Amino acid sequence: MAEDDRGVYGISVAAELVGMGVQTLRLYEARGLLEPARTAGGTRRYSERDLERLRRIGDLLDEGLNLAGIAMVLDLESENARLRTEGDPSASEPPGPGGEDGHRGGD
Repeated sequence: MAEDDRGVYGISVAAELVGMGVQTLRLYEARGLLEPARTAGGTRRYSERDLERLRRIGDLLDEGLNLAGIAMVLDLESENARLRTEGDPSASEPPGPGGEDGHRGGD
């Protein structure tokens, strides 16, 4: 497990770190916007990655999106990241000066 995936913060600490209320974090979990780890006793544990996601949610709210829109954006961002890691590494490189195939038209 990557270090930023390990749940280390309790809900009150996580809420304070991202400047949100505890109930807000519970709401986001209920709406499926994030899924913090749980201890054997059921206590939520938030990771650095969860905190980054919460900050992203806050940014999207500030831009005027509602929670349904935020869920769609987060899903698309996750899918985009997954495709980038699965795909051809050269696909993320910008095309050469001549366009997609490197050839200039009309030469």
